[in-house]
This record gives sequence, structure tokens and C-alpha cells, in this order.
Amino acid sequence: MPSLPPLTAFPPDRVRLLPGLGRIDYTELPNPFRRRRDLVRRYLMSLESGQLLRPYVHEAALFTPAAAPEPGRRYGGWEGLDSQLRGHFLGHWLSAAARLVSATGDAELRAKAEGIVDRLAALQRENGGEWVFSIPEKYLHRIAAGKAVWAPHYTVHKTLMGLLDAYRYLGSATALETVVNAARWFCRWTAAFSREQLDDILDHETGGMLEVWADLYGITGDAAHLELMRRYDRPRLFEPLLKGEDPLTNRHANTTIPEALGAARAYEVTGERRWREVVEAYWRCAVTDRGQFATGGQTSFEVWTPPHEFAARLGLKTQEHCSVHNMLRLADVLLRWTGEAQYADYIELGLYNGLLAQQHPRTGMAAYYLPLRPGARKEWGTATESFWCCYGTMVQAHTLHDARAFYGFDGGVAVGQYIPSVLTWDGVEITQRPDPEVGTHIAAGGDRGATRRPERWSIELTVRAAVPVEFALALRVPEWAGGPVELTVNGEPQPLPDGSGWVTLRREWRDDVVRLRLPRSLRAVPLPDRPEAVAFRDGPVVLAGLCEEERRLVGDPGRPETVLVPDEERDPFAWRGSWRARGQDRGLRFVPLHEVEDEPYAVYFPLTPER
Repeated sequence: MPSLPPLTAFPPDRVRLLPGLGRIDYTELPNPFRRRRDLVRRYLMSLESGQLLRPYVHEAALFTPAAAPEPGRRYGGWEGLDSQLRGHFLGHWLSAAARLVSATGDAELRAKAEGIVDRLAALQRENGGEWVFSIPEKYLHRIAAGKAVWAPHYTVHKTLMGLLDAYRYLGSATALETVVNAARWFCRWTAAFSREQLDDILDHETGGMLEVWADLYGITGDAAHLELMRRYDRPRLFEPLLKGEDPLTNRHANTTIPEALGAARAYEVTGERRWREVVEAYWRCAVTDRGQFATGGQTSFEVWTPPHEFAARLGLKTQEHCSVHNMLRLADVLLRWTGEAQYADYIELGLYNGLLAQQHPRTGMAAYYLPLRPGARKEWGTATESFWCCYGTMVQAHTLHDARAFYGFDGGVAVGQYIPSVLTWDGVEITQRPDPEVGTHIAAGGDRGATRRPERWSIELTVRAAVPVEFALALRVPEWAGGPVELTVNGEPQPLPDGSGWVTLRREWRDDVVRLRLPRSLRAVPLPDRPEAVAFRDGPVVLAGLCEEERRLVGDPGRPETVLVPDEERDPFAWRGSWRARGQDRGLRFVPLHEVEDEPYAVYFPLTPER
């Protein structure tokens, strides 16, 4: 199927996540994406502004150890004053809060976010009018002198990112002014170094500094901000990529992904082709030429795995959440640039088997890693004593689900992810949710007349227009669709080309119902360098076997339905996504990986063909 023209994101207030999947037997089944976002909102509101600001107040020297600046329990983990990354989380908090406010109009969260912005601006004034950060300037001077400090650029970037998002989503002129003031310090500091000296400095983790300066230049058009963006170029990473080399293997992944995102933003604000070529080369090196785990992840112990060599990397610290979040952001960039559905497929894998799998479904806390060693357990953080980097990306990630549901393009709308939601666009309202007549994916209800769990995802889209209007509606047929796809408009079957990609309906719309039925195939996904070991995917959802050790199974990998059969497939209101192994020496139950909380589990299983 052909790709679409370049896509554009809708403003956050145009897309609304539905609270539930639909009413089944008078019960509203929850929308997992809305529920996870609501957990983030609850967490953001639970944190005390004064304690989040404490490192900033400390840096501005506005209190002594004997006089605490705010009442309440001081936060620990990476936010403790003994951490060199102290204060990093506040930037993530501000970005997540600002986007939530923009999407939902949440007045309570807006007031809290604007209060934090005002306090940061006041602290900047107290600190001389430029420095607005939670760590001292001398940290950056130390890395310039070749001395060890833990990622000061990474830390200050978070504050700048949060302030720019407060400007972007809250319309805060104070936030933008604070970033412009801070940029003066960096313009002056970086001017003292040669290109080689800057390269040495930037070999320390820079986070998204390139991206934030590109963002700032895109807002102000100031030549000084363009020059600052160029100084944060990363030729030692980018030039090998452009030559077709592999500078990523065994390199810290989330040090480099934000730099690729910076190149993407630099391309968008300058139009210079080299920046785009860097992004495309990065994707080839990180994904196309490397392969991935069945979950869609590619990292272990925070570093890139060697290309197609994953068997030796199934550990307790596989798939860092930060890397998942930022790779989904990069996939979103390439999806918008190219209109190619492969990037939306990649995002879908990461949504279910990364973002959902690495947030506790009841408490909302984050798991730094997603272990893939057989018998491992997810390790969840706490509300106020962890604050790992992955806590920051977790609160941001779950505010972006609405952004991935719909995209615009010249002459139409594309449905990127099947997330229950409503788009309001130019007098048209498009609602997508599970088809109540057929039944749909694991979390949804459906078809009370069916005797067995439906072997398909089925989506209903309603299009309502105030007056008849012609446009194209593009629907994604995922690569996992395992058989003939059915598409109807107002009950009339529509012709479909073979294969995955986009199917486009161009017509005059007024009051119409579209139904898309996607066969959900069970698939055995082998490890690239250990093909006898397989993971099982139900559509895009990876299944976890609940066990405390590696288990060898017997069966045909080409026919996984002979190995796994539905188990506990129905509760009073909905179909469930559980399975069990059959024909084995011992029983073994499988559940969606993103539903696993504290149980030991395995994802990959050696599979011996039946004799």
C-alpha cells in the first residue's frame, strides 16, 4: 500500500481521549490509555511544588541548612540534594503538566504549573538574571576542564524543556523570557571554546540541548539562538552515521537518541538537508540494520545491542524506558515526514510493550527497565524516593497518547493508533472506539453472541459533519494483521489492496459509520541469533509466561496456535487476553506483558518441534 503525504500533528485540544471503551452490559470498560494518563495526572498533583523546587532554591542560596525552604518531607533518590542530577524531574513534570493542561483544560494543574514557572523566574532573578537551574554553574566548568560530573547538560536541559513546553502549551510569556535569559549564559560560555573543545565537552551526556536550542530558534528567529544550536552540533556522532558506520553498538542509547531528535528539530527549523540525513542514518543504524526484541526495544543495560545479536542480552536490565519513549518520539518524527505506516507500527509495539508495560497499572509508578531474563520481575519505583530518569519520561509519555491517535495531511485525516478518542477538525467530529458489534482487542468487550474470544481487533469510526464535506480518511492496516481485512462504510464492503499500510477512503462525509476488522494473528517471534527461542505476540501485544525459570516448550513455531490456547478468556463484561500452553510437561499461563505487575515471568521460550 502506498504511503501518505507528510503528516501534521493536531493541537492537543483537538483530540480527546475517551474515558472508556464502550458500554457492555451497562458497564463502561476503561480505556487503558486514558487510565494510564489519569494515573500520571494524579501523580503530578500529589507532588509538592516546594519540594520539587527545593534544589533550585538551594542553588539560589535562599536558605541555610537550618532553615528549610518548604515544609514537608524532602524527596530522595535522584532528587536528593546529594544527587548531581537533582532537579531534573521538575522539567519533566512541567512538560507533562503543560501538555495535559493544553489537552484537557485542567485549571487546577494549570495553576500549579504556572506557580512553578513564576517561582523559577523569581529564582533566576535572585541568581543574577540568567542561571535558572538546580545545579551550580561550576558543574559545566568542571566538564570543560575534563573533570568528572554526572551529566550536567542533561540536567539543565530538563528545565529548559519544561519551560519551553510551558510557553508552547500554556502560552506563558514568563517561561519563554526565562529561557531567553538562560540562553545568554550559554551563548557566552560556549563562545570561549573551539570546535574541538566543544566536541570534547559534548562527549559528556548532553541530553536534548541541541533540540532545545533548535526549539528556541524556531520561536524567536534570533541569530544568536541559531548559532547556539550550531555549537551543539554533534559531528563525532553524526559524521560516522552519515558515512554508513555504526557508532552505536555498546554505546549508551539514551545519550544519543535525544541528539538525533535535536537533529530532527534542527532540520524542521532550518530546512538544511544534512540534519534530516542524520536522522535517517540514525534510524537505519539503530533500527533497520540492528533488529529488535519482540517488544520493539533494542537496548540492554542502557546500551545498544550489537546488530541482530540479542541472545546474550536477555537480562534484568533490558529495555530502558527512556530509550523507548525517545525512540517513539523519533518514530513519530519520521512518520510525520514520510507518511510511511512502518513507523506507526513501530510506535504501536512500543506503546503496548514499553510504555504500558513499564508503568504499574494500578499505582502508576515506573519501571526503569523491562527485564527479559526468564524468571525476572519488574522493579517498580516509589512515589518520592526514586525519581529515576525513567520517571521523567514516564510522566511525559502518557500525556502523548492523544497525539498518536490522529494526524492531518493535505486533504484528509489519518488514524495512526487505534486508541479510543475523538477528533474535532474543521467542523467534523471523528470518533474511534472498539466496534460494539464484533468485539475487539484484549481490554475491550463486544459481541455477547460469540461463543469464543474474537480473533480480531475491530474498530468502529463514526464521522459526523455539520454539512457534507469531502476528505480522505486513511486507516492503518498493521503489519501484524494475520488474514483478510474487512472494511465497511455504512455496512457496504469496501475494496482493499493486499498487505499492510494505509487504506484510504475518499468520499463526501456527513453522518457515517466505518468498521475496520483486523484479524489478530498469534505469532512466534524468534530471537535473531537464537531462532529456536521464540516470544509470542497476540497482534502487537507480547505475551508473558508466568514462571520462575526458563521453560522449554514443544510445538511448531509456524503454528503457535498449537502451542497456546485461550485461557480465562471471558469475565462478566469483557473478553480477556490470557492463554495457556497445551501439550507440555507442566502447565504454563500467559498474559499480556503490560498486565504483569509483580509476578515472575519469561518472554522467550526455547521451542522444540514435535516429533
